[in-house]
Amino acid sequence: MYIGYARVSTDQQDLTTQQHALLGLGVSPERIYVDHGLTGTNRQRPGLQNALAACRNTDTLVVTKLDRLARSLPDARDIVDELTARHACLQIGASLHDPTDPVGRLLFNVLAMVAEFEGDLIRARTREGMRIAKAKGHLKGKKPKLNPRQERHLVELHVSGEYSTAELADLFSVGRSTVYRAIERSAHRAQRDALSDFNT
Repeated sequence: MYIGYARVSTDQQDLTTQQHALLGLGVSPERIYVDHGLTGTNRQRPGLQNALAACRNTDTLVVTKLDRLARSLPDARDIVDELTARHACLQIGASLHDPTDPVGRLLFNVLAMVAEFEGDLIRARTREGMRIAKAKGHLKGKKPKLNPRQERHLVELHVSGEYSTAELADLFSVGRSTVYRAIERSAHRAQRDALSDFNT
């Protein structure tokens, strides 16, 4: 069985092209998992975790390009190791990756290194662009999508268990990545407060 995975790094990008490509590679629509607004350097992606969890014996995880799966060589290798442990395979575009084949491993490592290099270039260009904009006085900081009161309300609704992430995103008119970040910040604050209480 084919399991598809697609990812874009920002809320403004569109997943349609990747999803259509996955359909063309034989993946059923209901078996395509996505991450919207999350970078490839972040391993804690809900869509990726769900896609890996869905892979069983003889299943194949399909991505259009390796950089959709990971932006570093160690992460790419870890994902392949996890698939191998599940007796599942990885397909990149129309090519099936064979981790036991020396040539296949070499090509995979090259692709992963290129993906990592491209990610480094993107981050370097972004930092340089921000530095230039700041020097010219054009960069004044990004306004938060949710104010503190809205974020607290969102977290309360999430804790209630009555709303899904997608429903919360629609309710507050934000991307799902914003919802995930708000929940993550709340969890970090709770852990920090718990440690503070313990130490006192």
